[in-house]
Amino acid sequence: QVQLVESGGGLVQPGGSLRLSCVASGSIFRIYDMAWYRHSPGKQRELVAGITRAGSTNVADSVKARFTISRDNAKNTVYLQMNNLESEDTAVYYCNADVKTKPGGDEYHYWGQGTQVTVSS
Repeated sequence: QVQLVESGGGLVQPGGSLRLSCVASGSIFRIYDMAWYRHSPGKQRELVAGITRAGSTNVADSVKARFTISRDNAKNTVYLQMNNLESEDTAVYYCNADVKTKPGGDEYHYWGQGTQVTVSS
């Protein structure tokens, strides 16, 4: 029905940068909130950043000074720019979107498969 595909992860040295992308496709009437989460072994899943359709953002305090979330509604895409990466940022990063598939229908949360980010020297 709706698919989310993340890209842009990889191996980077401390202090480096990565830009993650997430593209939504399928039966989409309208996408509302979009967000990035991350999950690493031994830690709970964490909300990294969220963004509304109008562009209002919230970013976790732990990464606020270094990460920026943005979106392109025409492309059904959300981005996460990550700068000055630290080893603690190592995790699988997941995209989430709140999507209505038809007018008057319900909104559902959809998840991508995740993209691995590893910060190591």
